[in-house]
Amino acid sequence: MTIFSMNSLFSKPVFLLLITLSLSACDKFLNRNEKAETPPAKDLGRPNILIAISDDQSYPYASAYGSSTVSTPAFDKVAASGVLFTNAFVSSPGCSPSRAAFLTGRYPWQIEEAGTHGSSFPAKYAVFPDLLEESGYFVGFTGKGWSPGDYEISGRSRNPAGNSFEKFETKPPYDHINNNDYAANFEYFLSQRPKGQPFYFWYGATEPHRDFEYGIGLKEGKKLTEAEVPGFLPDADTIRNDILDYAVEIEYFDKHLGRMLNLLDDLGELENTIVLVTSDNGMAFPRAKANLFEYGFHVPMAVAWPAKIPANRTIQDIVNLIDITPTILEATGTSGPKKFPMTGESILPMLTSGESGLIDSSRVTYSARERHSSSRFQNLTYPQRALRTQKYLYIRNFKPERWPAGAPQKYDSAEVLGPEFGGYHDIDASPSLDYLIAHQNDPQVGPYFHQAVNHRPAEELYDIQEDPSCIVNLAKAPDYQEILMEMRAQLGGFLMKTEDPRVTGQGDIWESYPRLRGSIRRFPVPEWAQEKNVSEDQIRLQ
Repeated sequence: MTIFSMNSLFSKPVFLLLITLSLSACDKFLNRNEKAETPPAKDLGRPNILIAISDDQSYPYASAYGSSTVSTPAFDKVAASGVLFTNAFVSSPGCSPSRAAFLTGRYPWQIEEAGTHGSSFPAKYAVFPDLLEESGYFVGFTGKGWSPGDYEISGRSRNPAGNSFEKFETKPPYDHINNNDYAANFEYFLSQRPKGQPFYFWYGATEPHRDFEYGIGLKEGKKLTEAEVPGFLPDADTIRNDILDYAVEIEYFDKHLGRMLNLLDDLGELENTIVLVTSDNGMAFPRAKANLFEYGFHVPMAVAWPAKIPANRTIQDIVNLIDITPTILEATGTSGPKKFPMTGESILPMLTSGESGLIDSSRVTYSARERHSSSRFQNLTYPQRALRTQKYLYIRNFKPERWPAGAPQKYDSAEVLGPEFGGYHDIDASPSLDYLIAHQNDPQVGPYFHQAVNHRPAEELYDIQEDPSCIVNLAKAPDYQEILMEMRAQLGGFLMKTEDPRVTGQGDIWESYPRLRGSIRRFPVPEWAQEKNVSEDQIRLQ
């Protein structure tokens, strides 16, 4: 073997010059507060809009964040072409209310039935695809738009995400992956666009929603050691394998995005297209999706618009998808609704500023959860609200006597009470949940099981910088009482200002919204109702 030394390749002055240039470049990359160079002004007309939204993907599962679990070159390309956000959030940790909030630019408690899962979508709340179409855009979507729910019962003639384009199918590489050829349908959509008309397109993958074909991560050559296990899950091979399978479905979503970006590039349309890549809520694992913990509503997000947004930037400011809605309207010169105006605030100035790092540390966001699956007696909700700042997460559980992950037992189709741990339907069925249930008496695993399914207190407070897995509740810690009171007041004040029924004395309205998609399960009368000697008809009002 021939071994080369630096001295044999470079003279000392040249070597020192290379070291200096390397350090200078490294310093520039690490200085996130340095202002990026603004692209030269161009008049390319109104921008196109491409929204790519995965189904159940938590931050930080994208390789642009340094993840070793997944490889997402298309997402990374968008991030490198524009802005990578490290603190992007959704307004609800479940798909239907999260997507409805995004489409309207309003928090879930501001859109009635659309703010819960699998219900209707009142037509009085304007959605941005309709507004774009009215202002001259060609609009469409493929895959999962607003779902699950019934938009027709609300008087809408089409999915709130736009006109459906589902012409082409493909053979997926694994079971449980959608056969929709998302990229081909996007190409077909573009072929139908009138010449010169700007477009808006929603690419809604159903990946990485469960189920996953078992073992596909290992089939793809991934290693168990590559799986990044969050602190709220036990570090076991079953969990790692489940995470690798989840990663494969993220990568499938990313491959179709890559094809769409290449198509736009080939057509010369990429420069003047705003590309947003994100997810609707967190990963479908215990204590993540359908929970207002970090991994339930903290999502990946990258935004690019080469014609107007300076590239290669990372922004740490807190943003919510309902902020993207008015951003799109501002960027396209589209007027927002006068009745039921958007609550989100445009971040276009932030995107085009060229600044990086933490720009405005005062930014905060809110999120809400009511019903997810049919998981409790009489289809009762599990009402939560959350306030997220740069450092803390505060959660208010309005009905702590209810089961957060769903009641442990249910009746089967023969009206026979099932096994003791056959419930928990607010956690998607998975090998990870099965593992927690099977090992609940294991001293090493039991605590993870109980954290995922047990009752929770009325208030929770977490130091996100120290505890991103939301394990240590500081709500009763003496040193945090001042912070607790401040966040309690801030959340309560905002909910009152925005007229959340949960704080205006009309919280029972949430129990009246029908579940129109999915089965309604039957559960035993809960202990708290038995203790109060409350009739079944009265339980909803407690």
